[in-house]
Amino acid sequence: MTSFPGSPRLLKGAIVGLDLLNPLASVIPFQYNPDKLSRKISANASHGNKSQDLLRLAGPPQETIEADVEFDATDDLEAGSAVATTLGVHPALASLEMLLYPKSAISIANEVLAQVGVLEVIPVAAPLTFFIWGVKRVVPVRISSINITEDAFDTALNPIRATAHLSMDVLTYQDLGLLSVGGAAFMAHQIIKEAMATINGVASIAGAGSVSVGASLSIG
Repeated sequence: MTSFPGSPRLLKGAIVGLDLLNPLASVIPFQYNPDKLSRKISANASHGNKSQDLLRLAGPPQETIEADVEFDATDDLEAGSAVATTLGVHPALASLEMLLYPKSAISIANEVLAQVGVLEVIPVAAPLTFFIWGVKRVVPVRISSINITEDAFDTALNPIRATAHLSMDVLTYQDLGLLSVGGAAFMAHQIIKEAMATINGVASIAGAGSVSVGASLSIG
């Protein structure tokens, strides 16, 4: 008798914001992993005028990631979840949206201090946010926009099913600094990518060698 469950355990993607003031509110695991990701990678090319500058890179490429994340309270409603019954998927959506909001307490305090001339108001920093898609893809991102479609509601008009389209700019060590938490995470991501590219090259050469040997044997 085997204990093998019959299917591998599925890792869940997530958005995680490093917010020391409210850490639990900034952890958003995906209820359902998106079926697809759209990634655009643009070269960070040098802008020198000499011909030898044409192939120079000023830094890592700019990358944007887009994904549709679904939230559905149907199963939780059937199970009698108190949160789902009273709030639907409002809490999950709020956690995602709050990554783009300055903290209310800080905003109010800054406004009070500015009114009495105590300090010069500096824009509030958003939490450092990570897009996590498996152990080989943990990258710092800036969420540029969230397009939310709510398409089912309960009797109190709480959304019980919604889709959030995320547009994210990947932040590199050039943006954050190599010695920062985010910069180090991006460098680790790049090193993993380099290792996978090497694995692909070795496998391709080995495969080509096998084809060549097989062709020679068949001709002989």
